[in-house]
Amino acid sequence: MDLRQLRYFVTVAGERNFTRAAEKLHIAQPPLSRQIQQLEEELGVPLFERRSRPLHLTEAGKFLYDHALDVLERVEMIRTMIRRLDPLQGGRFSIGFAGSTLYGALPDLIRRFRVAFPGVEVVLFELSTLQQIAALKDGTIDVGFGRLRRLEDPAIRREVLREEPLVVALPMGHALLDRLATLRLEDLAQEPLILYPREPRPSYADQVLGIYRGRGVEPGPLHEVSGLQTALGLVAAGVGLCLVPACVEQLRRDDVLYRRLDEKTAVSPIIMSYRKQDRSRHVTAMKELIREMYRQKGLS
Repeated sequence: MDLRQLRYFVTVAGERNFTRAAEKLHIAQPPLSRQIQQLEEELGVPLFERRSRPLHLTEAGKFLYDHALDVLERVEMIRTMIRRLDPLQGGRFSIGFAGSTLYGALPDLIRRFRVAFPGVEVVLFELSTLQQIAALKDGTIDVGFGRLRRLEDPAIRREVLREEPLVVALPMGHALLDRLATLRLEDLAQEPLILYPREPRPSYADQVLGIYRGRGVEPGPLHEVSGLQTALGLVAAGVGLCLVPACVEQLRRDDVLYRRLDEKTAVSPIIMSYRKQDRSRHVTAMKELIREMYRQKGLS
């Protein structure tokens, strides 16, 4: 059994047709069929129910398919990591980030990394947490900074760097601004709520809804938008309020005011994600820079 046979087998299983699989692999159908037959002979079991149309996998075929996908994915990840093992003085380091993390400590972290590795090209991609997982696995990025907590993948390691408090973004003149500087979640009941991002889901929007559900608070009408800037624009227009990470206060908009929430559970994690087997010096240095920066800033 070799990687080529596994790749051929996965393609046939995905297409459920030898002809289409051969076209996709850019080979003739007879040699493709021979490779699959040789694989079946080596394993001693049929992998496809050839009388069915479209093709169906046997139980042995289903077992092999699941494991073959994992093997091919790991091989591709190894190739990506080896290509990225450039000398310390040069190379490329790609960072994925959820939009709101850009208003916190991330810019300072990037500056520190560039000072530590002046010869490394740093490339940034704005990606949702969900998109970051896929981008790590296909080698588009080397590290990601997101906020979504429950995303498990055996190939990815995720570390919670800190729990950032959430604040309420309110339009000028809103009645809640006359209250104390700190609000309770119950104060927001039935208030129109602006959520972002609209997609992909799950996302930070689901995190906010989970906080409401956890306290048994019912929001008013929901308005889902594409991103943070649009959400704050609608807040300024008086469409509703929005829960945002505390770092967003640094935007200093004249038409939006912020109030703290008196809720220990009203937090959003900042999570660093990277490939589990990635022990490159750049990723290791990034983690050390984060620890040093957080220590200096008194963040936790």
